[in-house]
Amino acid sequence: MKLTVDRLHITLDRRPILRDVRLEAEKGDIVGLVGPNGSGKSTLLRTVYRSLRPAGGVVEVGGDDVWRLSARAAARRTAAVLQDTGAVTGLSVIETVALGRTAHHGLLGRDGAEDRRAVAEAVARCGVEPFADRDYATLSGGERQRVLLARALAQRPRLLVLDELTNHLDIRARFELLDLIRSTGITTLAVLHDLDLAARLCDHLVVLHEGAVVAAGPVLEVLTPDLLADVFGVRGRTERHPDGVVRLTYAARPLADGREAEPGR
Repeated sequence: MKLTVDRLHITLDRRPILRDVRLEAEKGDIVGLVGPNGSGKSTLLRTVYRSLRPAGGVVEVGGDDVWRLSARAAARRTAAVLQDTGAVTGLSVIETVALGRTAHHGLLGRDGAEDRRAVAEAVARCGVEPFADRDYATLSGGERQRVLLARALAQRPRLLVLDELTNHLDIRARFELLDLIRSTGITTLAVLHDLDLAARLCDHLVVLHEGAVVAAGPVLEVLTPDLLADVFGVRGRTERHPDGVVRLTYAARPLADGREAEPGR
């Protein structure tokens, strides 16, 4: 399902945070939101999943303005996976995943066969069966993130919104989680702090800087040496390796005479 953000303006405490933001994610695309801290990435996500109403502009999922849909109708289309902020007290893994079905029948609704099927499929896809009966609070960071993603998939959304999902994970857990996200085939908008991971995962990148989109497009076209220097304050370059993976190389340090070191030297 296609995501369209058009002429979006967001103001907090009378202060403009985002201005005239435009982006698109075609069906099945993974679009990464990158930019320095404070550039408005997570704020933009909050508007997409209906947590923060914009001052102007429109967010459309499947051609419908999400702010004209009911909260439940919007939740059936869009699932958000945010940073793991702590333990869900007293719930098992399977109970946590089942919360993803709330948008389909409400908090007091009873689970039916379709709900149980959706939960079972999400648990299997995310590989959390071995600890399905454990208390969520006892899991490692990587295991928790898998459970949160399973909860989102149980929702059977058409759009996934991910906010720094790989934070605090070791490198293997990061790669496994990125592979899992890509395997879903769901249109995805993801905030990623690590540019190298963003380049590996995403089909397209949108770069936010000081509340505005300064670049958007395929990874190699966006992460140019000039942009890396102007927006992120580093010298670097991107290249596609023979295995198809896009990798970034950064300059380790400036030269002694003040000239910038070439990447990799």
